[in-house]
Amino acid sequence: MFQDIQIFGFRALWSPYFMLFIVGLAVAYYFLFINRKDEKKADNKQILYFYSGILLLYIIKGAPVDLLSHIMFTAHMVQMALYYLLFPILIIKGIPVWVWEKVFNMPVVGAILRILTKPLVALLLFNGLFSMYHIPVVFDYAKANEIAHTSITLTILVAAFIVWWPIFSPIKELDKMPPLLKLGYIIANGILITPACALIIFATGTIYSTYSASGPWMQAMALCVPSDVLSSLSLSGPEMFSPLSILEDQQLGGIVMKITQEIIYGAILARIFFPWFRSGADTVDPLPPNHQTEQI
Repeated sequence: MFQDIQIFGFRALWSPYFMLFIVGLAVAYYFLFINRKDEKKADNKQILYFYSGILLLYIIKGAPVDLLSHIMFTAHMVQMALYYLLFPILIIKGIPVWVWEKVFNMPVVGAILRILTKPLVALLLFNGLFSMYHIPVVFDYAKANEIAHTSITLTILVAAFIVWWPIFSPIKELDKMPPLLKLGYIIANGILITPACALIIFATGTIYSTYSASGPWMQAMALCVPSDVLSSLSLSGPEMFSPLSILEDQQLGGIVMKITQEIIYGAILARIFFPWFRSGADTVDPLPPNHQTEQI
């Protein structure tokens, strides 16, 4: 009989403090970018993107998905895919352009960002950090230490914003990549993330003690479950809550990550390719008016 995650209580399941943080972001955005009468007011698309982004953020980092990510590796990989591959896009497109211009015009920060957002640098930075995070020794350490976990995941999130910038930059002067290179850039992203997924999918044994040993798993659970609740429960391991074996969960997590990445990248490829293809078709020289086909 599998245990119900309800035993961890409301705080662990719904993260009320994080919910207040999300509400705070929503209110701040309203007063900064919606409740104004000048040209700096956010338009309807930006509003929709931003609020979709923070709703997604709460779903993956505050709702039960976050608790499940400490119990099942598959849930962790779903969380990572949405957190790093979708959330940054929504926020980039949700923040008014003038804010991004101010950030990139800051003396030191702007200069650093202009270097980091160069396509090759951005590709290597994000995919390198993502792959390093999923090296077992690094992953297990991060899951056992709250400061390390927060620092590492936020660093990768910054890298995720950087990797999407060459594709979705709202600043025209920084949107320099032609559509064909953007297509190649996204394909390269998919290729570079594959080794980390393949290592997980084709491993013949469990590689993360966080999900396979009771001690490290309890340390990881302490990141999202209040200590008084955790100490009152008798837990033997994550298999109490999953119909899958630990190895099957690990392999499924790698597969889910790769499939989710392919869906997101595929949607972006289509978004770039079809307008570019149609614009190319529109520039084809028309046939002369007096053109006659040869009769055979």
